Amino acid sequence: PILYSYFRSSCSWRVRIALALKGISYDVVPVNLLKDGGQQFSAEFKAMNPMQQVPALKIDGITLSQSLAIIHYLEDTHPNPRLLPQDPKTRAQVRMIADLIVSGIQPLQNLSVLKQMGEKKTEWAQNCISSGFQALEQTLQHTAGRYCVGDEVSMADLCLVPQVFNAERFKVDMGPYPMITRINKALLELEAFKVSHPSRQPDTPAELRA
Repeated sequence: PILYSYFRSSCSWRVRIALALKGISYDVVPVNLLKDGGQQFSAEFKAMNPMQQVPALKIDGITLSQSLAIIHYLEDTHPNPRLLPQDPKTRAQVRMIADLIVSGIQPLQNLSVLKQMGEKKTEWAQNCISSGFQALEQTLQHTAGRYCVGDEVSMADLCLVPQVFNAERFKVDMGPYPMITRINKALLELEAFKVSHPSRQPDTPAELRA
């Protein structure tokens, strides 16, 4: 497998966590979202992913984009460890939390949106993340155990950790979100979350390396 990734992309990080959890070795092709006006806009990359976003994964003779689609494929082809519970209700809760983050928070504060916000980009990002985290904190009070849904790592957790990393980058006050903070801390102790961290990627700038 070949993963087209950017070290700080939260969508890429979700996929890196899934690959690590499932023990799938892969090669990385870094795509720098800032250099050369954004390497994702090159004709070569657009031919592979028309949305001109990372990640993209070449695996088993196909090329997949969209992080959750990639994770679902990995789940279908490498079912252990399971990232989606078998119980329909619990599975729905995992998907609900994943969607809350990947649809309701992350796209509003990603690079393409922030570019259009100009000088107000930090304030905009903080507001988007805070309103999403208010909903997420409330949701987790009904679903969480050690992790987002019960005591097993799930797809929801793969979405949570990169989003908290973004929140911290934008200096969001995490005080009102004790549940999110606790779960994030527990997940960052797991090896799959450590090796996939933005501070430990091949394209991480020297000054940001762990």
